[in-house]
Amino acid sequence: MKLYRYLLLLTPFLILQGCSSVTGPTSEDYGKRTLGTVLDDQGIESRGKANIRAAHEKLKKAHINITSFNGMVLLTGQVESDEIKSIAAASIKDLRKVRTVHNELEVAGPTSMMARTNDSWLSTKVKTALLSSSKTEGGRIKVVTENSVVYLMGLLTRNEAEAAVEKTRKVFGVQKIVKVFEYIN
Repeated sequence: MKLYRYLLLLTPFLILQGCSSVTGPTSEDYGKRTLGTVLDDQGIESRGKANIRAAHEKLKKAHINITSFNGMVLLTGQVESDEIKSIAAASIKDLRKVRTVHNELEVAGPTSMMARTNDSWLSTKVKTALLSSSKTEGGRIKVVTENSVVYLMGLLTRNEAEAAVEKTRKVFGVQKIVKVFEYIN
């Protein structure tokens, strides 16, 4: 019965997904991920977490975030050594659908709960600024913040990316901006 409900809920999305590929992409479609790509990214994140934890005992205690956008994986957080940092990246680079791994792990002690709360608040402020801007389509940009460093991911034109960076620079509390964009022009 549960499977039937899921299929019933997914059917409209699958039908609509098929319609866009039959008619061909419009200029508005470029930069948008399909439902299948979104699900692939979620799978990469969950399998990646399991692989990292299984790769080394010290990775079980490390603070590591895995974010995937269109097969591009971003690792953020803190680990205790360069060796552990390399092991973390190596444990996910061969996962199915992973195209690139951006290893931004820091060799440092884990951030405090207060710092993580601040990072969440900073991500919210940046996302709100991007969504309210007429020069950026904030829905196509993923915002990840770690230790006041803002990582911007998405499928954008170079002009859209620069507009997103400019908007992000104006948000109070941002210490650094790292672009992890995939350019579509």
